[in-house]
Amino acid sequence: MIQKLTIVLSQMTQVVGDLAANAAAMREVRARHADADLILYPELQLIGYPPEDLVLKPALAARAATMLAELAADTADGGPAMLVGSVEREGDALYNIVALLDGGRIVATRRKHELPNYGTFDEKRVFAPGPLPDVVEWRGVKLGLPICEDGWLPKVCQHLVGQGAELLISVNGSPYEIDKDERRLTQVFAGRVAETSLPLIFLNRIGGQDEIVFDGCSFVLNSEGTTAHRLTDWEAEERVTRWTKGTDGWTCEAGAIAEWEAHPADIYSAMIVSLRDYVERNRFPGVVLGLSGGIDSAICAAIAADALGPDKVWCVMMPSRFTSEESLNDAAGCAKMIGCKLDTISIVPAVEAFDAMLAGSFADKDVDITEENVQSRIRGVTLMALSNKFGPMLLTTGNKSEMSVGYATIYGDMAGGYNPLKDAYKMTVFALAEWRNANVPRLSRNPVTPVMPANIVTKPPSAELRPDQKDEDSLPPYADLDRMLHMLVEEEASVDDVVAKYGFDRDAVARIERLLMLAEYKRRQAPPGVKLSTRNFGRDRRYPITHGFRTA
Repeated sequence: MIQKLTIVLSQMTQVVGDLAANAAAMREVRARHADADLILYPELQLIGYPPEDLVLKPALAARAATMLAELAADTADGGPAMLVGSVEREGDALYNIVALLDGGRIVATRRKHELPNYGTFDEKRVFAPGPLPDVVEWRGVKLGLPICEDGWLPKVCQHLVGQGAELLISVNGSPYEIDKDERRLTQVFAGRVAETSLPLIFLNRIGGQDEIVFDGCSFVLNSEGTTAHRLTDWEAEERVTRWTKGTDGWTCEAGAIAEWEAHPADIYSAMIVSLRDYVERNRFPGVVLGLSGGIDSAICAAIAADALGPDKVWCVMMPSRFTSEESLNDAAGCAKMIGCKLDTISIVPAVEAFDAMLAGSFADKDVDITEENVQSRIRGVTLMALSNKFGPMLLTTGNKSEMSVGYATIYGDMAGGYNPLKDAYKMTVFALAEWRNANVPRLSRNPVTPVMPANIVTKPPSAELRPDQKDEDSLPPYADLDRMLHMLVEEEASVDDVVAKYGFDRDAVARIERLLMLAEYKRRQAPPGVKLSTRNFGRDRRYPITHGFRTA
């Protein structure tokens, strides 16, 4: 009977749909750990997670089956076994599986039983649920293999205990959310260990995939609940764990306990990783963005330089007759501190041309927000022209507070390919700017600090689309607005709930709720951006555009 095991946790990234690259990466890991007994890979490592409707293509499942068999054949060399996440088709049903590969064959497969269908997850749309999984007996060890959501709920693990499981191995594709790393460890999976009295391995992927990003934060818990290993956050790591079987079952030898990033460093890392993977995997040579002298565009330029390197960030200042000298100086100072290219293109000739072109149609009409939006759209057209001509992806820079209430111009400052701040409220943006001016992110490709003049952080925010304009002319102070929005969006609270908690004027909160509902049509046309919260726009919060419900 085997008494010792060496298990390698491969916390790694994936490329959705690139099965050859994913398989090659797994082979490289295995080659580096030829003396191990078992290599673990994250959920759906072969095809990438989440595959969404791409997985419905029959050719993908067929290719996955072929490549899984090829990976199994690799294990005929007598080296380590592999636990690989993939898909399996049976008739019209498609399953999310893990496959244990050893001795040149597929020893066993287990199908995911609990399919998450909330927030970012739509697994019931593409997968069929598997039965309650039996244990897998491998080299004399009874393994329980709950796949992601199977471990987040108690039923599957309790079933596996009844089947005689000795060790629980949970491979995951668990996206980042604020505070989720500690919740996984101390609440969810510590709960499974307490319920089963079994040791548990939690393995998660890293990397960006469209609007979601994965932070890793894998760990090992022994049966009494102590943490034997914690892998780093955000970075690939291959952690060798050594196990011994005693009279009380399997125990993992203690290893390194990584310190996971606190706020707001973790948010900043999420933005770096998601933007880097989005740009590089979609083969853009870099990014271009409008640099206004305000805090939103400044922090976006800093994030982009940290993600890609300052040589791949092109900033453009587009002054109008309302742009202050202060903003011109702040933008120039920001670009110089970051070390990125800055061009200045005046929009005054284009504004004058539109004024002349529309003079007949706008005759006898007062100047209003229409003329402000024309300026924003001219800027959007200018930036898109540079993107089309030279290839960099256009970043948009609107924060979640603005996107919530529609304080953005559709086809103007909302035009672009990706928005790092889409799920970051304005007060979070302030916190990120202050933090970045005092710190160099661990993942940065631009190790400089500070990255923006202090005046950018402290001056009152303004769109500068009319004389002496300030954001708070149209909106409540951001500290108040963000409290309202957090309750209305993340908590789905009513106007009266918000008033009861904070004492805000009821009419003011009702107005914000109305703006939130009205701006849904804009958000449907907004570019993607990294998910940070439990209720981001697009993947989590999905509201009808046309509806008549209000709570006040």
